Order: sequence, then structure tokens, then C-alpha cells
Amino acid sequence: MPLNWKTGGVLLGFVFFLAVLLVKPIGVSTQFVILDAIVADTVNPGLITQTDDGAYTSTNAYLAKSNGKYAKNASNPLNYSFVFVIAMMIGAFLSAKARGGIGADERKLPAVWYANFGDSPMKRYAVAFLGGFVVLYGARLAGGCTSGHMMSGMMQTSLSGYIFAAGAFAAAVPVAMIMYKKEA
Repeated sequence: MPLNWKTGGVLLGFVFFLAVLLVKPIGVSTQFVILDAIVADTVNPGLITQTDDGAYTSTNAYLAKSNGKYAKNASNPLNYSFVFVIAMMIGAFLSAKARGGIGADERKLPAVWYANFGDSPMKRYAVAFLGGFVVLYGARLAGGCTSGHMMSGMMQTSLSGYIFAAGAFAAAVPVAMIMYKKEA
């Protein structure tokens, strides 16, 4: 039986609170940069190097900034943040399986989607990919993602978290109104 939105919200808030209390605020967009760096370093082994003093650097200026922090994380990815992202993907997969499997009952999407875009799976995948790309690109431009800025940031009463949330909703509401003109 699915949780209602209120129970889900309280549970999500509790998880964020525990993460901040026990480890650090949740934020994941940087870990996609780290994954890119791992792949790039595999293709081009000279991309990330360890210096004589044990620090890390890179020929890529972005990976080398902050005293090679990103280069170090890409060379040693088994840290809390990277494992957290991998666990999110595994959790999403397990959640989908628990709901009846991936691809089972394609009518699980909201009726408003079908009213506006039909039932083409390829169209859904394309829109999901494009939306994910735009969100991740914007997150890197903003120096953090929705979970880092808005959820963790607002929980810590960070002004940047509230500004980011206002900006996210100021963009999301008009886009949703344009995309979903037809009601279900």
C-alpha cells in the first residue's frame, strides 16, 4: 500500500535530519561530476594524477580546483556521497520492483500525461532524459542540486536554500502549465 504524501514528507524530512545530524547534508549533483571524472580517467589515464606530496590534481581545471578535491574523490570514489548516489539508484530499482516491476502496467503515469502526450514510451523516456539533463546542468550552474540547496539548505535555514526554492518553483510552475495544457 503506497504512503500518502504527508507520511512520505515526514519520513523524507526525518531521513534528511538524520543525514545532517550523523554525517552531512544531502546533496548529489557533484557525484555525477565525480562519475564523469572516473569514466574520463579510465579513457584518458593521465587526466588525474597524484602529486609527490600525496595530493591529487588534474589536467582538467574543474577537477583540479579546491586543491584537487574532485580529482581526489574521482580517484577514491568509495566515500559517503558517491555510495549514497549508488544506493539511491539501487533503492529506486528495488522500489520499482516492489511496485510490480519495471515496465509492468504502463498506465501508472498520471492521466494528465496521457491527455497531453499520449502513451508513447519513447516520448516519456525522451522527456525524462531531457528534463534530467536540464536539471543536472542547472544544478551544476547553481553550485548544487535540489536536494542540497532546497531540501538540506532550507532545513538548515540557509538563505540560499530559500532563494533556490523560490527560483525552482518560479520556473517549474509556468513550465508545467505550458506542458500540461489539457486536463485529464
